[in-house]
Amino acid sequence: MEKVKKVAVVLNGFIHDFMTGYWLSALIAIHLLHGFRLEAQQLAGTLNQIERFFFWNSIGAAVVIFATGGVRSFTYVDNFYGAETERTRRKMLVIKHVVLFAVIGGGSYWGYRTAFS
Repeated sequence: MEKVKKVAVVLNGFIHDFMTGYWLSALIAIHLLHGFRLEAQQLAGTLNQIERFFFWNSIGAAVVIFATGGVRSFTYVDNFYGAETERTRRKMLVIKHVVLFAVIGGGSYWGYRTAFS
C-alpha cells in the first residue's frame, strides 16, 4: 500500500506541473491567435472559436492545478529538513501560492478578455 501511495504522490505532482505548463501554453496560444485574428479578418470567426477553445481549456487546467495542488499540500513530509527549515519552507509555500493564485487569476481574466473581445 505504501508503494501505491508513493506512486500516487508522484503522479499527482506530475499532473500538477504538466497542467501548469498546459495552462501557460493555452494563454500563449490565445495571444498568438488573437494577433492572427486581427491580421486576417477573413479568418476572424474561425480563429475566435479556436481562441475560446483554448480559453476554456485554460480554465479546465486551472481547476486541475488547484485540485492537484490541494492534494500536493498534504503530501509534504514533516520535519524532513528540520523544524526551523520546515517553518520557513511552509511560509515560502504560502507566499508562492498567493502569488501564483494572483497570476492564474490575472492570466485567466486576460485570456477571457482577449478570447471574448
